[in-house]
Amino acid sequence: MNKNQHVVPHGNKKWAVKGEGNQKNTVITGTQKEAIEKAREIAKNQESELLIHGKNGAIRQKDSYGNDPKNIKG
Repeated sequence: MNKNQHVVPHGNKKWAVKGEGNQKNTVITGTQKEAIEKAREIAKNQESELLIHGKNGAIRQKDSYGNDPKNIKG
């Protein structure tokens, strides 16, 4: 099953990668950049989406690595 990957704040200074619907974090890193790199690898491998959250928890960016339903020409 392809689960979307979320990069979320973890505590005061760490970041976590968490598969959508999972109880536990996949990995905890020291920086958001490290978490994004790891989550991007997983999302590409699973052909799912990467959702990057800011410090306030709101989604600030999305990247899709799966089947995109939009058929955009150009």
